[in-house]
Amino acid sequence: MLRKKTNGVARRPQRTGILSDVAEKSVDRRGFLKGSGLAIGGLAAIAATGGNVTKATASTAAQGAVQTVKSVCTHCSVGCTVIAEVQNGVWTGQEPGWDSPFNLGAHCAKGASVREHAHGERRLKYPMKREGGEWKRISWEQAIDEIGDGMMKIRDESGPDSVYWLGSAKHNNEQAYLFRKFAAYWGTNNVDHQARICHSTTVAGVANTWGYGAMTNSYNDIHNSRAIFIIGGNPAEAHPVSLLHVLKAKEENNAPLIVCDPRFTRTAAHADEYVRFRPGTDVALVWGMLWHIFENGWEDKEFIRTRVWGMDQIREEVAKWTPEEVERVTGTPGSQLERVARTLVNNRPGTVIWCMGGTQHTNGNNNTRAYCVLQLALGNMGTSGGGTNIFRGHDNVQGATDLGVLSHTLPGYYGLSAGAWAHWARVWDEDLDWLKGQFATIQGADGKDKPLMNETGIPVSRWIDGVLEDAENMDQQDNVRAMVLWGHAPNSQTRMTEMKTAMEKVDMLVVIDPFPTVSAVLHDREDGVYLLPASTQFETRGSVTASNRSLQWRDKIVDPLFESLPDHIIIAKFANKFGFGDRLFRNIEMEDAETPNIESVTREFNRGMWTVGYTGQSPERIKLHMANQHTFDRTTLQAVGGPADGDYYGMPWPCWGTAEMNHPGTPNLYDMSKPVSQGGLTFRARFGVERDGDNLLAEGVYSVGSEIQDGYPEFTYQMLKDLGWDSELTDAERAHIARAAGIPEFQKNTAEVGEAGMSPFPSDYDEKVAGVNWKTDLSGGIQRVAIAHECAPFGNAKARAVVWTFPDPIPLHREPLYTNRRDLVADYPTYEDRKFYRLPTMYASIQKQDFSKDFPIILTSGRLVEYEGGGDETRSNPWLAELQQDMFVEINPRDANNLGVRDGAQVWVEGPEGGKVKVMAMVTERVGEGVAFMPFHFGGHFQGEDQRSKYPDGADPYVLGESTNTAQTYGYDSVTQMQETKATLCKISAA
Repeated sequence: MLRKKTNGVARRPQRTGILSDVAEKSVDRRGFLKGSGLAIGGLAAIAATGGNVTKATASTAAQGAVQTVKSVCTHCSVGCTVIAEVQNGVWTGQEPGWDSPFNLGAHCAKGASVREHAHGERRLKYPMKREGGEWKRISWEQAIDEIGDGMMKIRDESGPDSVYWLGSAKHNNEQAYLFRKFAAYWGTNNVDHQARICHSTTVAGVANTWGYGAMTNSYNDIHNSRAIFIIGGNPAEAHPVSLLHVLKAKEENNAPLIVCDPRFTRTAAHADEYVRFRPGTDVALVWGMLWHIFENGWEDKEFIRTRVWGMDQIREEVAKWTPEEVERVTGTPGSQLERVARTLVNNRPGTVIWCMGGTQHTNGNNNTRAYCVLQLALGNMGTSGGGTNIFRGHDNVQGATDLGVLSHTLPGYYGLSAGAWAHWARVWDEDLDWLKGQFATIQGADGKDKPLMNETGIPVSRWIDGVLEDAENMDQQDNVRAMVLWGHAPNSQTRMTEMKTAMEKVDMLVVIDPFPTVSAVLHDREDGVYLLPASTQFETRGSVTASNRSLQWRDKIVDPLFESLPDHIIIAKFANKFGFGDRLFRNIEMEDAETPNIESVTREFNRGMWTVGYTGQSPERIKLHMANQHTFDRTTLQAVGGPADGDYYGMPWPCWGTAEMNHPGTPNLYDMSKPVSQGGLTFRARFGVERDGDNLLAEGVYSVGSEIQDGYPEFTYQMLKDLGWDSELTDAERAHIARAAGIPEFQKNTAEVGEAGMSPFPSDYDEKVAGVNWKTDLSGGIQRVAIAHECAPFGNAKARAVVWTFPDPIPLHREPLYTNRRDLVADYPTYEDRKFYRLPTMYASIQKQDFSKDFPIILTSGRLVEYEGGGDETRSNPWLAELQQDMFVEINPRDANNLGVRDGAQVWVEGPEGGKVKVMAMVTERVGEGVAFMPFHFGGHFQGEDQRSKYPDGADPYVLGESTNTAQTYGYDSVTQMQETKATLCKISAA
């Protein structure tokens, strides 16, 4: 294992060591090893890192007792367990979690070096402000007062929406929940996080196909796959430990691995079949495979008949995609796609895996739905070894999404309707009228008042336009005037030249992060910037949700370092400053005036998140699973004996009902082979019961043991009544249901509602509560009764292959806004310009311009194994910084030779909107002719200029570089405003 140990003797700061001034000189590997202490060989390594091998004695052993603390890696979504070794409050070593069913004793490079993330010397150490062009140290009290006073002034002048609260996938579930609740109490939906720019098109596309927008199976369930189809994903670098599970299926099941990607990645190197295709043509590629499936009658006809709606309409669209047309659009030979289709058909069940290569497009929602339709046609849904295994990119991006850190919904995907706010007001015991009063109201186009409480906010992908757009064109009172980047790397977003302008225009820029991020240096501001040091997740405790929907518990490893504070304490400080702290934490235990009890926060969201089943995972149950990881099967994730016997590891949501119901969690969504009470599930009846005279409910199929042996709608009190099951509700549950229905005599504090004999039930009770459903019943009684009869609370319906509420009900191929295939624009045009998410959004007005002559090369981007996200923390980690010190662009040899570019030379990569970056050329056949690739983890250089001197002293990352997003361009998904990063244009020239 990778370890760094010292004998307690003070060491010189590492900034003066091997990576000092890394931008000014190159360092060879041997020099780095010598300087960093990673000499080859055991004793040499110990000596080089400043440690001594000494004879152990009883006294030294007693003084040096090692405490082990279990945590979870803070990088990707696999959820690897980290065992920290702590001595006298200092984190001295780490091991991977051998008992974890996720990482099985493995770590990638990032996971093996997370100790440095917590102890890193490049962290922000105390609050700072930019004043007179200099960074000055200030106290937390001064920071909160100055920022708070400034924000209140902006609020008074321009309304609550003029402050943008950008949250984070790096918050734990409890902090994410508090963050969204905090934004609600401030009075804005201008709140969002990284999921908008990584998997928002997945969530929208998948949820609108079969009910929930998450990974349906798990990394472990891939062990059961007979075929593995990866498109637009590179797990070997983005989620390295996940490859353990992929390769297990490949080897044990002889499962063919098919990788579709414009670039020959490290994942593609493991493939049995590699399919190269033109960036931005995913729908055409998938329809090309389905053409062969339908042409040969290989689809699962019975599955489609009983569990899918709209496949006939899909068939009509697919018929247009002959092998010849598919090759014209994608560049992929029809014969290869026939072979791929045949492979998938002959090796069922197969799983489909995708990442941001498929999501970050102007028609990303079309891509994700096409992937889903492929699985529905093959009958690969709701079965072990099948499903859509959507690998998410951050450790808690799944959790933060579930907890509603989004501009279009409240926690649990309840939306922003009046009913959604009424539900959460009941959970919070809040006066709904007071909450309404916190929000602004504008006049709509029809002249009527439009409460912004019920309108989607500006997404993070467009915060720049929230600052720069003419306020008259926006659906809010005024522009964004204060920007809070809380655990977010701005270099992960496109249009960085305009971002620089936006950062310079806002009245106030607040950055809350363990590291300063590129936010500290992108702009040329002299003042009005605050850097607040947040603690890492290793300095607090709480739950985190892995990509497979399992919740895990992180214990605190060390106390917050330097003057950093955990995010929930910073939230409390701001809430108290704004005067609503007492309301925000009304039902949450406080350890002191500014420290919410984490377990109490878990219990509060347990009380409200009935939609996705975040209700059964109490802190006690999550901790029990973490303590007994060794009892869970490595493939099924089910505990075999032990104190959690029968549970699925981490109780993957939905974990129905209350914790007392002891639901085991749902390992594979929509798997009808198990009873609902034991983790089985149907497709969700989310879209009604009928469409154009067609039945939308399942036809004669149902989960094991269901007393309703056919399709059925979602459960309401009226449905229980009609079935004669309402008598099974307790008086306490009936009282909660009465409160949800708004019966006046029951409008009391949640803790009091349901007391036996508290109030007689009115004679018209049944009539008044008829519409209360499984999502708004805070007692969980409706869920409990439905599951007692082995029925899914959300109904039993068909998945819909056609989403009539989307711009493209049937997924269509549309050419990227910036395309060099002008011959295809007429046949496959983009959308017309439109306005949504409060802002005008351009499509056709960009695509009608031909940039291809001056910018002939397709530019795409992606991840490296060494770094994570915007890279601030990983590029500040000396263990990782040594591995990749240069930002680069991959260029095909033919293109490089035509441009006169040599491998290793410096080149300019320029986008059609004026952004340009100076990077090193990597000449390689990984990319095809006419395509260039850049990683997105770098920052600290801007259009050829080194920005190192602008960082606070001692907080600059070891490795700097240009951000690919400086050259990336405009472009947003038609449903979610996901940014386009995978298919724009550029030109490359020697520097």
